[in-house]
Amino acid sequence: MLLHCLLLVGALLSLAVPLLVAQETCPSTGLPGMPGIPGLPGRDGRDGEKGEKGEPGQQWRGGLGSQKGLMGEQGPTGPPGKRGQLGELGAPGTPGDVGYPGDPGEPGTVGAQQQAAFSVARGTGDFPEKFSIIRFTKVITNINNVYNTATGRFRCQVSGMYYFEFHASLEERLAVLMKLDNQLLIPFSDHRRRRQVTSGGLAVYLSAGQEVWLETKDYRGMTGKHNGYSIFSGFLLHPY
Repeated sequence: MLLHCLLLVGALLSLAVPLLVAQETCPSTGLPGMPGIPGLPGRDGRDGEKGEKGEPGQQWRGGLGSQKGLMGEQGPTGPPGKRGQLGELGAPGTPGDVGYPGDPGEPGTVGAQQQAAFSVARGTGDFPEKFSIIRFTKVITNINNVYNTATGRFRCQVSGMYYFEFHASLEERLAVLMKLDNQLLIPFSDHRRRRQVTSGGLAVYLSAGQEVWLETKDYRGMTGKHNGYSIFSGFLLHPY
């Protein structure tokens, strides 16, 4: 390309030289020459120095500015997150209104089950055997069948504090032991050899399933005649 340009320039110069010579020799009669061929483009100049900072522009007041767009549709519910920590206990709320009374319930049986009392009499005039349980066979009171006339023992069904006592008609000396599960609670003795009445009593705590009875030693003068009964009684003072 450069070579082609050079050839073109050379051809034009060969045509222009005779015209210039003729113009110099005959200035009064010559015609204006043809314009020259434009030169090649020059290189870009160097960057100028940085100008000074301009003054700040005035605040723009035209137009409506930014506006809030319309609310989009609700997205699908995401999976539940992890359970957070338990917050602090709030203040108690105001008491609610008193509700209406409920329907009366059915009669209960707890009160009846927590009753225990017995009074039994010795229904024979024979003395009991030595070193044996004294059996009282005539029932006066026996709530919930706590006293067994066949064995002569009281069996605890409700744990609590009980009181036991006996009244004995005597014709001979008498020694009575009150026992709890083969453990001696207290002895009662009357060594006077005459017809009389003696008695004794004791309060004791019992658990369900324990048994209490009266037992003779060597002196056994307890009778059960119609004019002088011997009675053994016990009752629950307070359940636990």
